[in-house]
Amino acid sequence: MQPRKHEGTKKATKKAKAFSFSCLRVFVVAWVCVGVGRAATIDDLVPDIRVTPIERDGQVLVSFDLSDGFTPDVRDAIQSGLSTSFSYEVELRRGSPLLDRTVASVTITATVRFDNLTRRYQMSRTLDGRVEDARPTEDRESVRGWMTHFERIPLSTTSALEANVEYYVRVRAHARPHNAWFFWPWGSTVLGQAKFTFIQ
Repeated sequence: MQPRKHEGTKKATKKAKAFSFSCLRVFVVAWVCVGVGRAATIDDLVPDIRVTPIERDGQVLVSFDLSDGFTPDVRDAIQSGLSTSFSYEVELRRGSPLLDRTVASVTITATVRFDNLTRRYQMSRTLDGRVEDARPTEDRESVRGWMTHFERIPLSTTSALEANVEYYVRVRAHARPHNAWFFWPWGSTVLGQAKFTFIQ
């Protein structure tokens, strides 16, 4: 009779181990799937700045777009009436094996404030602190473009460049007010850049 008891115990132990392993396997698969799902969601939201420098009429002009930076938190902040700004530091730099050199730089700030009484957005843009443009709008999509899309911003004259030398334009974006960290959960600064060779 004693051997039968041992056989029953062994079978029960094997079943328990198999069940535990199955549960562990299901848990691991579920955890991996959740992790992949979260990673995909975060990747979809990570902002990027596409930079396009061109040379025309003796000037270096820069166009750039901030993608995925106009988050739901930004929209909610604007709709609440909070004055919201995106500030962009645009630099023209010459690459060097030892130390990069800044040739020219400008700071562009796009600001929007929603007036709950008139139901209109007041938008403004400054270039190095000088107001370059200001206008009202009732269109939310126009607000997005105003804050994230810039065309042919004058950065430098070509007389400051050397022929057949590689340069790059770097754009750094910041959301303000700076304590509103929830605007961009991955950080308060976004960076983009593009290289070009000046051929005279």
